[in-house]
Amino acid sequence: MLGLSSKTAYAVAALFELDQKSSEEATKIKEIAASANIPQNFLEQILLALKKAGVLTSTKGAHGGYKLSKPLTEITLTEITLAEIIGILEDGYFDERCKTDNDALKLFWNDIRKHALEAFDIPLSELRRYRNQVNQTLDYTI
Repeated sequence: MLGLSSKTAYAVAALFELDQKSSEEATKIKEIAASANIPQNFLEQILLALKKAGVLTSTKGAHGGYKLSKPLTEITLTEITLAEIIGILEDGYFDERCKTDNDALKLFWNDIRKHALEAFDIPLSELRRYRNQVNQTLDYTI
């Protein structure tokens, strides 16, 4: 998928699942892994990275688990974007790739980097719009 690792795809799936849950209750890793079809060991690493970055909070204990630090639909200047998730999980993904002294190639790679950042600068709150679109399409009630 456009050069992104499974880690990012799984992170988006996990955030999508957490966004569907109550913002008051934490969700266990086991539940997230099962509903999003993510290997649990891998999910633990992803959730820890997202927690460290402040995207998630966690609670320990029998009723513990993870939850979003703020709802994805919250309209704020700090709304989380796909570019931020990529930046958290994909080390150096948006770093300068050009290892040359050629100024034309440097300009080229800088433009590619700029366009990639723009393309991935989509708020994750858009996931709700896609979910609603699918739910409307699949509604076969008579």
